[in-house]
Amino acid sequence: MRRLKSGDHRVLIFTQMTKMLDVLEAFLNYHGHRYLRLDGTTRVEQRQALMDRFNQDKRIFCFILSTRSGGIGVNLTGADTVIFYDSDWNPTMDAQAQDRCHRIGQTRDVHIYRLISEMTVEENILKKANQKRLMSDVAIEGGNFTTAFFKQQTIKELFAEPSGLKEFAEKDEKEKKSKQKKEKEKSKEDLDASLSQEQMEKVNGCYKSFSNL
Repeated sequence: MRRLKSGDHRVLIFTQMTKMLDVLEAFLNYHGHRYLRLDGTTRVEQRQALMDRFNQDKRIFCFILSTRSGGIGVNLTGADTVIFYDSDWNPTMDAQAQDRCHRIGQTRDVHIYRLISEMTVEENILKKANQKRLMSDVAIEGGNFTTAFFKQQTIKELFAEPSGLKEFAEKDEKEKKSKQKKEKEKSKEDLDASLSQEQMEKVNGCYKSFSNL
């Protein structure tokens, strides 16, 4: 956020949950960023005033919104950066959200960022959203294409192992086996060394006995 602010960028942050908007508010206040907030509880007559204020006052760095708030007519061309804190199940909602700074009047390039936690259910949510987006681009002809398979697999894939988790588990298992193998080899070397020492002591004892004779 500091890098974006130093580069004179202005940011829209979208999240699905109003509770997360509360967290983002605390974060922005702590770091001293000026911001506005719009969610489902914002009155209709206030929304246009908030949008006009953001677009006209360049001192306001950030606008935090719930993904589904506003809808058609929300124009936030004052921003040139969009951050999705979390992804919506419906990719159309995210597309509509990012279009709010792509309206007529935008003069700068718009950059989109999406935050995803590695090896979590968020990866699978994004995967399902991408599948839905691809389905909307497919030309359905002759009734041969069916979405039944996707519906049946949705819940199973959602809670399946996220990409990378299986490889992480396999790597961890290999490291454990390698560590155990090294410990066994070290124990064997220590045992051989102790046996050799005992044998040498016995030889020395026999040599001393023979010398006494």
